[in-house]
Amino acid sequence: MREVKRLFDATGLLNPGVLLDDDPRGHMHHLKSAPTVDAEVDRCVECGYCETVCPSRDLTTTPRQRIVLRREMALAPPALKAELERDYGYEAIDTCAADGLCAVACPVDIDTGSLMKRLRAERLPSAAQTAGTFAASHWGGVAAAARAGLGVAAALPAPVTFAVSKLGRKILGEDVVPLAGADLPGPAVRLRSQTELSRDRPAGTEYAGVLFASCIGGMFGASPNSTASGVAPALMELASKAGVPLQLASGAGNLCCGTPWQSKGLVDGYRKMGNAVVESLWEDTRGGQLPVVVDASSCTHGLLGLADVLTAENRRRFADLNVVDAVTFARTTILGRLEPAPAKISRLAVHPTCSAVHLGIVEDLVAVSEAAADTVHVPADWGCCGFAGDRGLLHPELTASATAVEAGQVASLDADAFASCNRTCEMGMSRATGEDYRHVIEILAERHA
Repeated sequence: MREVKRLFDATGLLNPGVLLDDDPRGHMHHLKSAPTVDAEVDRCVECGYCETVCPSRDLTTTPRQRIVLRREMALAPPALKAELERDYGYEAIDTCAADGLCAVACPVDIDTGSLMKRLRAERLPSAAQTAGTFAASHWGGVAAAARAGLGVAAALPAPVTFAVSKLGRKILGEDVVPLAGADLPGPAVRLRSQTELSRDRPAGTEYAGVLFASCIGGMFGASPNSTASGVAPALMELASKAGVPLQLASGAGNLCCGTPWQSKGLVDGYRKMGNAVVESLWEDTRGGQLPVVVDASSCTHGLLGLADVLTAENRRRFADLNVVDAVTFARTTILGRLEPAPAKISRLAVHPTCSAVHLGIVEDLVAVSEAAADTVHVPADWGCCGFAGDRGLLHPELTASATAVEAGQVASLDADAFASCNRTCEMGMSRATGEDYRHVIEILAERHA
């Protein structure tokens, strides 16, 4: 091999010492340091499988780069470490969507997002944790205030709303105040309570499940150019037509799956909300006898991840709860009881979500879409939209970067309608494409109107 190498490379120009090294101790030199830094990511061997699915890969850093930078900071001299730590806040922590798709791609299941969420918690002042707990205790009022704020924003000219939010971001910070653009939806229509809904149903109605209506659906209404009423009313209408009516959770409007607290590192508020949700759903489902149907995939995923913050008693209850996403409930329980849609959409573009991947319901999403459309297109290069709850409002550049390739493919589809299964993801894709993305359940309900 050395003789062949000399024939082709007499001067030793090509990769000297890489495969054929004259140093007998070459295997002991230039070793890469990999100090232990964080339990969540220490087993990373920097293979890079995570990089292709990361929504921030073309904007700031990838999971592998986030881990490598943590290791470099552990070894760096003080001046360099301070500089790296200063940049790391935006480049790694703030622009991480924490969607968990890196764990799906990782051969050893590393979720770098879990580390970023812990780092968010560590840098929060105690006042923020107190505020998070207060919000969890008074979520109905907080959600109502958010709807009111969206109503005010919708009433003002878009340039005024944009300017005010931009000023607020300069004063309070870009990771605190959302940037309100012209595409910001107005407030959602108030969901009728179970007491109000029961008046329209025969006495003694047997319910097939308990609907846990997401607070994102209860806050963000339809897009500015749409008159849709929202996914929760659409799902209840479909379920009633199919003879499997849903009872609205008694805590609707006051409870949340906990994802906002978990994502922001608000650990005390997350614990408080998680236990309140399980206690309420335990009563609504009659001790787990009825399934819990959730109308947003990220909230379904959020509910299923509550176990770690529950008390021992609530953990036992949680184990007996059957949490099902709306698209799965529609496919398994509703579609077989409905006549085929009398008039289908011709071409429907569908955006799966990262939470749908975690839940394993992408096939259910496509099946429900096929019940509403003749042809269903899932873009080949779809990925996490990077909206991630409020990340797309705080850092719109993240969503713009994450959706660039998929948006180009959607533009070439010439679709008649656009669907997904999570309200904020629909907002992100609507912004990216200029099209009106809605929950597939809403579209299906219209086909059966």
